[in-house]
Amino acid sequence: MPTDNNNFLSPKGNYKNLIAFQKSECIYDITCYFLEHYLPKIGDRTVDQMKQAARSGKQNIAEGNETGTTSRKPASNW
Repeated sequence: MPTDNNNFLSPKGNYKNLIAFQKSECIYDITCYFLEHYLPKIGDRTVDQMKQAARSGKQNIAEGNETGTTSRKPASNW
């Protein structure tokens, strides 16, 4: 157990420096390129779903970073 309560929770931010976030940005960019060049732009729900899924990867990392600094509860075992 840490003796210094000020350092118990790690500081927020810097998620943009994470390799996972950087790769998720690449996946989003590649997905958008693919959709723009190879799939129809109008009226296809699949295109919207693919773009939203790629975007959510980045968003989940950012939100997880925010949540991770407010709780140090270990992940539950199945």
